[in-house]
Amino acid sequence: MKILLLEDDPNLAKSLQRYLQKHGYEVEWAKDGEEAIELTYRQTYTLYLLDINVPRMNGVELLKSLRDADDTTPAIFISAQTDIDSMRNGFDAGGDDYIKKPFDPQELLLRIEHKIRTKQAPVGVRGYRYDPKENTVYREDVACSMGEVQKCIFAKLLSHYPNPAPKIELMECMERYSDGALRVNIAKLKKDTGLSIESVRGVGYQIL
Repeated sequence: MKILLLEDDPNLAKSLQRYLQKHGYEVEWAKDGEEAIELTYRQTYTLYLLDINVPRMNGVELLKSLRDADDTTPAIFISAQTDIDSMRNGFDAGGDDYIKKPFDPQELLLRIEHKIRTKQAPVGVRGYRYDPKENTVYREDVACSMGEVQKCIFAKLLSHYPNPAPKIELMECMERYSDGALRVNIAKLKKDTGLSIESVRGVGYQIL
């Protein structure tokens, strides 16, 4: 499994490269955004690990360009920017996760493993499953008719089952962040699927 690491700090980059290689990942390191995007033209990666503040095209601009080109490779941002606006920008650009510097390498490894597992394998519960390769929800192997926003929310709920899906991840599915809009979409999912989906205070939503 091959990871593209975008990081302009050579000490951190080399440390992460060694650590991830020990755990079975091939890691290619790009020092700036233009070098990273050139690498994506030449080969396919399992996951992108992107710093935001890098020279010659920052990580957010890079990922937005890739998403505009229909590149759906999972992407995790690593950044010293800890404010909500920076996180929102990362998710709006198509990021799948966001981890704040400094971080525990073991936590990063867990997040990488989760994203790769979620991307590659169909996940499901109680007769429902989501196939990420086809971007389709099935019930007993019959494709379900479902809007893109609800499908995205449902996929995230399934990927975290039996644990709650964080609200910030569910919000990524909507063009405009809104607690009210999220509640409406959850209510539609409950009606359409018959599943029990409940709010977990301070966390998000969970399939029971």
